Amino acid sequence: MTPLGIPVYTAVSLGGVTVGLSLAAWDITRWWASHKKRLALKSLRALAPFVLCMLYGALLVLSAGGIIGGIADWSLWGTNQVGEFALVYGVGGTSPDVTRTSYLSLTPGGHAVVIIVTVIVAAVTSRRGLRWDFVRGILAGISLGLASSIAGVVGYITAPVVSTAGDYVAGLL
Repeated sequence: MTPLGIPVYTAVSLGGVTVGLSLAAWDITRWWASHKKRLALKSLRALAPFVLCMLYGALLVLSAGGIIGGIADWSLWGTNQVGEFALVYGVGGTSPDVTRTSYLSLTPGGHAVVIIVTVIVAAVTSRRGLRWDFVRGILAGISLGLASSIAGVVGYITAPVVSTAGDYVAGLL
């Protein structure tokens, strides 16, 4: 439990990873089909919001707790449940736990970066309205941030970089 008494779900199942990869596949496939010159700067720029939202989602699930971390944890629980339902009842499979054994956490500077990025996301969405590509990217990052597979590289790379940058900017180093 966190200091606010909000429960924390720090486990991801194969179902959650399946949902995260499915959300990523949705946006990447639509991007791939709509751009002929995929390596051109203009084409890559169209994919950037999704990738940034995915990185942000991975940071959210690595937060220690609180209201924002609690919402991310509940989202992780939801994607786990949806994915388990799809695997068990959709194809007759199972959904084992695939959580990384070494839990990454953000430093105080990393938590400050999460708050700053949350404000940026809120500012963008309040100006342009709700964007479902942002929601899909954030949910994909939340679902993949704790995975032990190659899908979990998102959280494994993002956490130390953001923590170090946040600590350096805040003067904690």
